[in-house]
Amino acid sequence: MTPATSVPNILLPAWRWFSARLWWMEHAFERARTSGKVEDDARIRIFFIMALFSAGFVTLGLGATKAALFSGHDFNSDYAAVTPGARADLVDRNGQILAMDLLHYGVYLDPRDVSDPKGTEAALMSVLPGITPARLEKTLAGDRREYVIGGLTPEMKAKVHDLALPGVDFEEESARAYPLANTGAHIIGFSGKDGHGLAGAEKALDAELRANAGKEPVALSLDLRVQGALQDELNAAATKFRAIGGVGIVVNVRTGEILGLSSYPDFDPNDAGTADPAKMINHVAATDYEPGSVFKVFTLAMGIDAGVANVNTMLDARTPLALGGQTIHDYDKDNSMLPLWEVFTHSSNIGSARLGLMCGADRMDRYFRSFGLFNAAPSELIESSRPIVNSKLTDNVVASMSFGHAISLTPLSIATGMSAVLNGGVYRPLTIRKLEAGQAPAPGRRIIQASTSRTMLNLMRLNVTNGTGGKANVAGYRVGGKTGSAEKALGGHYERNKLVSSFAAVFPTDGPLDADRYFVLIMLDQPNATPDTFGFATGGWTAAPAAGRVIERIAPLLGVKRVVLPQDTGPKPPVDPKTLTGEEG
Repeated sequence: MTPATSVPNILLPAWRWFSARLWWMEHAFERARTSGKVEDDARIRIFFIMALFSAGFVTLGLGATKAALFSGHDFNSDYAAVTPGARADLVDRNGQILAMDLLHYGVYLDPRDVSDPKGTEAALMSVLPGITPARLEKTLAGDRREYVIGGLTPEMKAKVHDLALPGVDFEEESARAYPLANTGAHIIGFSGKDGHGLAGAEKALDAELRANAGKEPVALSLDLRVQGALQDELNAAATKFRAIGGVGIVVNVRTGEILGLSSYPDFDPNDAGTADPAKMINHVAATDYEPGSVFKVFTLAMGIDAGVANVNTMLDARTPLALGGQTIHDYDKDNSMLPLWEVFTHSSNIGSARLGLMCGADRMDRYFRSFGLFNAAPSELIESSRPIVNSKLTDNVVASMSFGHAISLTPLSIATGMSAVLNGGVYRPLTIRKLEAGQAPAPGRRIIQASTSRTMLNLMRLNVTNGTGGKANVAGYRVGGKTGSAEKALGGHYERNKLVSSFAAVFPTDGPLDADRYFVLIMLDQPNATPDTFGFATGGWTAAPAAGRVIERIAPLLGVKRVVLPQDTGPKPPVDPKTLTGEEG
């Protein structure tokens, strides 16, 4: 028997049964009349009709229940999805709300229905302080219905509605709310009234946020706990040292996820339309700085990886380095021959410049490009700015770039390149998107050997225990780092008393190279000395302590175990250069 013939054969007995019952019902009245029992036939017919109606209602009820309970939709969020300009919620990596849609109302006015223009104007002005008289007068003088103001909460709408003004009505509109106000403002960003993102993640992920309206939220890599600590310490340091600007960023160098990003001064995205434009600049991604000595991390990584030098290579810092029209000095005049590891811990400009010249322009161009230092940082943030680089790498430029001058780039570019130096040698873009558990990081490319990365981690640790980064040391978290203090170029010359002071930190410096490891950058623009810094405004006195405080607050949150070592609490340990190099361990 084929399938085509099996179905009718299966249904045939049921159809015969139904037809027989239907025929019986149709002739029941005749039989009842013949037998004199008309009331019995009526009862049968009523029962049959009630049964049909009951079956219909049950079917409809089951369908409605299925639609309500098993459709897979969240009706609270679906309501927002039908509102023009709606966007999905934006959350941090732990599901905490960063941005959300709230239902608001727009006020419309049709002057053709207004009998008392002056009274209407006065009444609206009394409950809507944000509306301007000129706007109202222009609308009332017109001949068509017009939008006059938006963003009304349900409470504000009720006040206007209670006025019972002819010609005034409302339309729903979606308004974006940022419940944390200034916290994370520069990475979260903001959107316009039309529902399109204008800055930060709101713009970077605009299409996804609008496509997901009414569906699941969009998660950022941001950790609100880390963000709070970073922003708090950056703001405190900038305020204490009266800096005109500041930068903070925390990155997981293994995954490339940005866990915290802060720019000082900040703003409230709920009031973006009235905020000071200068405060809305994301200095992490959009402002180029000459970085100063933090840049020596790249110079040493280049020299060591290329085999031009090792940690024991001696470099002559006995006298200033004179090049055509330029003389390079050291901040601290040691006037001695220095091994490369001491060039790093003493932050010798002369030694770094000599290493850069030993590497040469071609090698520097190749390595610095591989570190991403000659291009805008490849991030979702559209604010990411291109660096300012000399078109020709002369000896003067090579020497100056070796210690962080003659190049201006964003802190985001520094963080991206530094992550590659510290994660085992793989360059990958930083991201503001959360990686799910078990999800592999974005594909990267190897730019230095793993052994070079290990050596740089060891050197950065040594710089905290024995060098210029001591004020960033936090007992137990194996902190490493590099200070930076760059004189600002203003009016065609460098201002000795106007610095960009920074500290680039990493923790923990030990453990496998493919383990989670965190990079922290604090940068202050024109900090001022205070009595407790003994007149210094350099990175070691201003930015390093702030970085240390950030690490102390976030390390427990990130699961980094505290292991107190002798160099954390005792005197500076002796340096054994043999411990500074080696493969992963």
